[in-house]
Amino acid sequence: MQSTEQNILEIKRLKAEKNAIILAHYYQTGDIQDIADFVGDSLALSQKAASNSADIILFAGVKFMAETAKILAPGKKVLLPDMNAGCSLADSCKAVDFENFLNENPGRTVISYVNTTAEIKALSDIICTSSNAVQIVESLPNEEKIIFAPDRNLGNYILNKTGRDMVIWNGSCHVHEEFSLEAIIKLKKENPDAKIIVHPECELPVRLVADFIGSTSALLQFTKKDKGNCYIVATEVGIIYQMKKENPGKTYIPAPPRDSTCGCSECSFMKLITIEKILSCLKNEKPEIIIDEKTLVRAQKPIIRMMEISEKLGL
Repeated sequence: MQSTEQNILEIKRLKAEKNAIILAHYYQTGDIQDIADFVGDSLALSQKAASNSADIILFAGVKFMAETAKILAPGKKVLLPDMNAGCSLADSCKAVDFENFLNENPGRTVISYVNTTAEIKALSDIICTSSNAVQIVESLPNEEKIIFAPDRNLGNYILNKTGRDMVIWNGSCHVHEEFSLEAIIKLKKENPDAKIIVHPECELPVRLVADFIGSTSALLQFTKKDKGNCYIVATEVGIIYQMKKENPGKTYIPAPPRDSTCGCSECSFMKLITIEKILSCLKNEKPEIIIDEKTLVRAQKPIIRMMEISEKLGL
């Protein structure tokens, strides 16, 4: 069995040989973030997938992210090291159920979160990420009626921010819904100078105690620019690796989940990706993301619309 260092050297060799790049989400483990050609949140990863010179994109993330890369770069081979790397939020919105929901709420612009399957994207008018969701909603005329899916917490956060006429799908992320308000308050008492920073997918009570609410990348930027030195971080723990890397002198405390047997909140799907699986995937060029042409073409339009709005707004 090769060592991790040998595996990493082999990955680098294969990337060069096959003109491949590795895109990794902030929720991946530190070793994977370090070997990636680009690390980012969903919006940045979408932008990078749409614009690169590689022949192969290996996605170190979950399936909907790799699907998004394939939709934006249909001519490239897109690989996902483990097809079981799904998403509880994406799974909470099945295409057949969503179609029925749309039929029950006609005449509304459909804005879907990027954390959805290709089939849901194909049923949508605009895709958004947590980085640009509020701005995308605000870019529409005030009188426009909206459906937002699938995250109820992000949807309610947007609703509270914008006051728009929105019908919200009842889905959620198992990681962001599991933070313990009581444990966060206890940590704050133990660390009175700490600032509580929260992802908008978290439940309302957790958002209400936050000093700052923002997307994964926004949380990272906040800790870089803020003059504080201690943060209680209510999002998937993987982002703390980048926070420590960019500001090693500060303290980052992961917000605990309700299940006290767990030390911090991890996405079990994200953590299915390993160095060994990345190496095997590059060697064999599989598992590969395949999307039927009809779905791909339909799903492409709302993602491109998102990127056009984002570019126009300078996001």
